[in-house]
Amino acid sequence: MILGMPRKLVFGYLALAIFMAGDGFDLTFLSRYLVVHQGFEPQQAGLVFTVYGLVVAASAWTTGVLAETFGPKRLMLLGGVLWIVLHIVFITVGISDPGLAVMTYGLRGVAYPLFMYSFVVLIAESTDPARLASAMGWFWAAFSIGLGTLGAFIPSVTIPAVGELATLWLAPVFVAVGTLICLFLVPGAPKDSLSQRSMTRAEKTRELLRGVTILAERPQISLAVVIRVLCNLTLYGFPLMMPLYLTGAYSDSQEWFDQTEWIRLWAVVSAVQILTNILWGRIGDRYGWMRQMRWFGFVGMAVATLGFGYVPHLFGANLALLYVAGILFSVSVTAFVPMGAIFPALAPEHRGAAISAHNLASGLTTFLGPAIVTVFQPLIGSLGVIWTYAVLMLVGTAVTFLIRPPQPGVTDESGRPLSRAERRAERVAIKAPSSRQDETPASIA
Repeated sequence: MILGMPRKLVFGYLALAIFMAGDGFDLTFLSRYLVVHQGFEPQQAGLVFTVYGLVVAASAWTTGVLAETFGPKRLMLLGGVLWIVLHIVFITVGISDPGLAVMTYGLRGVAYPLFMYSFVVLIAESTDPARLASAMGWFWAAFSIGLGTLGAFIPSVTIPAVGELATLWLAPVFVAVGTLICLFLVPGAPKDSLSQRSMTRAEKTRELLRGVTILAERPQISLAVVIRVLCNLTLYGFPLMMPLYLTGAYSDSQEWFDQTEWIRLWAVVSAVQILTNILWGRIGDRYGWMRQMRWFGFVGMAVATLGFGYVPHLFGANLALLYVAGILFSVSVTAFVPMGAIFPALAPEHRGAAISAHNLASGLTTFLGPAIVTVFQPLIGSLGVIWTYAVLMLVGTAVTFLIRPPQPGVTDESGRPLSRAERRAERVAIKAPSSRQDETPASIA
């Protein structure tokens, strides 16, 4: 491990960052581009994002068991090729008509979960469970480098120079580079993993179905799905809402900021997440996943969400205070890093199915985040949407009290928190064997 990152997956993290940079190019400006330059109504632009999120949810749900059944690297490569093809269809055919935009951009939602969440399976199959949150911290750091930081900063430079459409054409180049890195430099799953075992067609079918049935079989996983959906609603809702809200495109907002200021703010928000993802992963492994998510995640997100809504109303075009809200947003949203470790911990004998449940929730939040804006903004206004998000964060706080995942070194097998003495003894037991395991790859490398 390198500060919690599995050595043999270093190029996987790099591939993810570059891939997600290409995937994220349109995130901070597409809604405004469709409204201002293509003549869409705000609700039509919202529908494009909402349908996209629904397709992402369906694709993400199946990815975990598909990756564990057919191999995560194979699925990552398929996702990369599909993304490039479907994105080109969107910007050549779909972008000028609302109906075609919904159809073609929605279809593109099939692709990135295949790449991104297959890598989650590869991490889970290659990492000691006691260090899985740290490994997932690096996963979300790479995600933030790509989708948020590079995906926002590069368009902030290219849009003034060459325009939005040319920037959209640049995205497949990044996706192609990430896919090639995966092809040549990312290893396959370990030999003892489920994806490397020979299974009959009936066994493969049973494993695929378990991605659905596990929600009924394990109520704790169903609860974990709820908090996984809630924790990232604003992460996907704000890129639709804020370019319109902060620049005065909504009837109940004003032109407090311009598009470039918003894009650069989101780039900084994502850049902060690079560090906090890594820190929260290591803190969660040491002090407890659920406690961290409850207080620093959900409560922090409720405050940050209200900050995004009310800073412009109360203080006008005060970019410094909006950055404060943005940094709090970064610190809070990354406190949910342990989500990727909780699902496998709740069903260690069916990691692929558990990760499929995690991916379903991740996809649903991609759908519901923009859907809340699309449905409620015309009904209750922009600040009403802000309050809806904030209240849902508090609901998430309450649900965390019902989930008790077993966490090595922090709880026993039933999820009961260990005493300090028990935790010290458990850490010593965990550290000794895992340290010896880490020495072997280092000597080979």
